[in-house]
Amino acid sequence: MMLHEVISDYINYLESVRGLSAHSIRAYRTDLARFEGFITEGASNWRQLKPADVRAFVGGLHRENLSGSSINRALSAVKGLYHYAVQFEITGADPFEHIKSRSSGRNLPQVLSGSEVETLLSLPDDTFNGARDRALLELLYSTGCRVAEISAMDIQDVQQGKKSIRVLGKGNKERYVYIGRPARAALSYYLDMRGHYLKENSLAEITALFINLKGTRLTSRGIALIINKYMQRSGISKKVSPHTFRHSFATHLLDKGADIRMVQEMLGHSSVSTTQIYTHVGLEKLKKVYREAHPHGKR
Repeated sequence: MMLHEVISDYINYLESVRGLSAHSIRAYRTDLARFEGFITEGASNWRQLKPADVRAFVGGLHRENLSGSSINRALSAVKGLYHYAVQFEITGADPFEHIKSRSSGRNLPQVLSGSEVETLLSLPDDTFNGARDRALLELLYSTGCRVAEISAMDIQDVQQGKKSIRVLGKGNKERYVYIGRPARAALSYYLDMRGHYLKENSLAEITALFINLKGTRLTSRGIALIINKYMQRSGISKKVSPHTFRHSFATHLLDKGADIRMVQEMLGHSSVSTTQIYTHVGLEKLKKVYREAHPHGKR
């Protein structure tokens, strides 16, 4: 089989069997296209790569000035491809088998303080858009959901009494997230306005929980634009992405003594090691307080 055929089959396998998200699939396509380009340019046989070829590919990743995490992601994609090819007897060996991931010195995520969250939540007005945006921001912070999960939510996912919501996460894994009183109030107010808006504009009833002015589902891109709009109004100088609400949710829970395993469940992480990054955020905050407050902290 030609390399592009194997890559195509592997991507289909990741989508249909492994159930990876659209975002993950795009990342695999990007990284494997980079590897295919390397093979094509070097006129190499992907089944018979020599150690020098492997080193050349890894060296090329470094010369592109990619971050440590991006290099590791690319190597993981290629290793996964070869593991698949060996498993299904398309090739006999994995030339990347003994290549170790680069120590990336993982960056700590940006987190909003409690007062900064409250500032953002106070900005939406009482229009239809404002009611939707307040419910959206409250839900992001109250549940710690990924933006794609929020975008994919349907009306029927909101449970009776609106105290919990069904979420379909990565790999089609189902979980339930819980929402506090402010989020429930904002969601209830928005749902009332949503019903009136659809009726007044003669729009067909749709299942999406969050909709735009056209009555269609609010996309992840649309959510990012909404967050950026309120960040510009807020005067907060931090660089904030939609994922920042998820980081803030987890960090604030752990700072208040929540069990890390429970936070792992709420975030939908498959491994607790992924959740542990938020304990490091808290430790860095403690170090900063110590350095700034203790008489000998700066020595």
